[in-house]
Amino acid sequence: MAPLSSSETWEFIDSVQLLKSVLEKLHGLLSNPPSLFVDLEGINLSRSGSISLFSLHVAPVSKTYLIDVFGLGHKAFTTEDATGTSLKSILETEDITKVFFDIRNDADALFSLQGIRVRGITDLQVMEFATRDSQPSRFVSGLAKCIKDDCPMPQYEKQKWLRTKDRVGALFSPERGGSYQVFNERPLQKIIAEYSAEDAALLPRLWKAYSAMLTSNTAFWQMMIRKETLKRIEQSQSQKLYCTYQVHGIWALGQARGTEGYEVLGQRSTLGLSLSTE
Repeated sequence: MAPLSSSETWEFIDSVQLLKSVLEKLHGLLSNPPSLFVDLEGINLSRSGSISLFSLHVAPVSKTYLIDVFGLGHKAFTTEDATGTSLKSILETEDITKVFFDIRNDADALFSLQGIRVRGITDLQVMEFATRDSQPSRFVSGLAKCIKDDCPMPQYEKQKWLRTKDRVGALFSPERGGSYQVFNERPLQKIIAEYSAEDAALLPRLWKAYSAMLTSNTAFWQMMIRKETLKRIEQSQSQKLYCTYQVHGIWALGQARGTEGYEVLGQRSTLGLSLSTE
């Protein structure tokens, strides 16, 4: 098969040389508003699974870099540019804001598989929960629901995204006869690349939408979101964590208990988030 060709909006990064060129473009970016938005794809994405793709969307240039973790291995995170900057150093610094949607499984996988302790993280799933009315649901929302309900985009664009999501779902969902191994196939199927790039590229729109909803008492909500995100990261890196992971970051433990907040070894969440998505 022919190598995967990139597009104007995304680029597949499968060599150390290409990765260095990406790292060189990340200097001097703003953190307020955030410039870097991240989404990971993998097989059983957690400490017991593997990372296939690291999708890095750079908002100021509207471009997503699909970094081939499956092919590059540890070099995906340890490769440095001329200034000593690496993905690992970017992920571990407080000085650069990185936006994820549901950091839990990503933080677990990055820490357990790559030795990376993420810092400077904003979790969009926590932001969405904070925007709800005074009597919110116990459950957090998944990315697909947030995009469908909250992402400001033309209807035709949303329909295109839904069609792509459905087609890719048939490729990777075991329930539909697919396999998550499609993320490790090389050359990567173009539709998989487009799906991964689009998910990351939509995160800035969600960030803007939720930020606009939290303009009242902004400092308070920033503190609460930061505190909840830190707790998620700490719990995901705990050696005693006993939650059962699923590919899309759903921590199922606690759903049957009917708890109003998720609980890991007796620790309750600040915002009362449930382990499960709705």
